[in-house]
Amino acid sequence: MRSRSLALAVLALLAGSPALFGQNQATHHAGPVAAKPSKATVLTPAQQIAGAVAAAPQEMREGATVLGYDAGGVLGLLRKGTNDIVCLADDPKDDQFHTACYHKSLEPFMARGRELLAQGVKGSARDSVRNAEIVSGKIKMPAAAALYTLTGPVSSFNPTTGKVSDEAKPLRSIYVPFATAASTGVSEKPSKYLPWIMLPGTAKAHIMIGAHEM
Repeated sequence: MRSRSLALAVLALLAGSPALFGQNQATHHAGPVAAKPSKATVLTPAQQIAGAVAAAPQEMREGATVLGYDAGGVLGLLRKGTNDIVCLADDPKDDQFHTACYHKSLEPFMARGRELLAQGVKGSARDSVRNAEIVSGKIKMPAAAALYTLTGPVSSFNPTTGKVSDEAKPLRSIYVPFATAASTGVSEKPSKYLPWIMLPGTAKAHIMIGAHEM
């Protein structure tokens, strides 16, 4: 009886120990968590530029202005462009590959977003601040402007060749502040195959284009 009681006690201890099982109640249904590769160093300006402009249409890449990071991880100008596109290089602090290119008229909106993130203002709080500043006129928004992004695992960009693999998925949208189905004729219902308006009627309203995660 003593051995049986001891065995039951050990089983009860194991059953209540998330550390021993490597999971807890919140992650029980999430499956095994794969280790994420990390970025060892800040890439060279040329490597950052190659990755950044890959998000833009081919004909816009060569003349794009590129913002990227110095050895200390501080964002700054890597290349002054000759067209109206601004590209943002992959952040070395992130655990994924992500670049974005957009029309220069969106830069006040994007720059303010980066500023707020640096201050620790995130998510809906950041949206609220920027929306209020757009409504007040502090942030000037264009009537319409394009945004192109690529997002994928760290392995989707090869800094040696400057090539981005198909692991990085594109997302394309056109910002049309305060747009609605009534004002544009574009559906507000999410679709993988048709353009639709995300966040309709708000300062961040934008038309999503093509297949994408929803």
